[in-house]
Amino acid sequence: MRLMEKIVGRANMMAAYQRVMANKGAAGMDRMTVEQLQPYLKEHWPRIREELLEGRYRPQPVRGVEIPKPGGGMRQLGIPTVVDRLIQQAVHQVLMPLFDPGFSKACTASVRGAVRTMRCWPRERMWLRGDASSSTSIWRSSSTG
Repeated sequence: MRLMEKIVGRANMMAAYQRVMANKGAAGMDRMTVEQLQPYLKEHWPRIREELLEGRYRPQPVRGVEIPKPGGGMRQLGIPTVVDRLIQQAVHQVLMPLFDPGFSKACTASVRGAVRTMRCWPRERMWLRGDASSSTSIWRSSSTG
């Protein structure tokens, strides 16, 4: 199966749809909300799927908004359309396991400034460190369970 066929496969797209719906988020340039996504896809999904499979799909422009920075000033934020967020999520779900197969679903990672944190179950922490007894790691680890 070709990669794009896996990306647009029903199970992957349904999982991506659920994730986008759960994340909610603001509307993009087209002003479509997540609540409007399902009716839109019922009408337009065959065309979008075909464009993706044929390499003709082009994302819509990103809506720019400014949000305040904690230390003062403003930060530019780009908001993709809900359809483009759906496609991004579907691509992510297929590519992430290929590029980072050691990253377990039991782990979460975050980066705040220069500090990286990783929360995993003990087995994944041992894998990330290379062995159970090592206290050195690229990631600062803490267990959530």
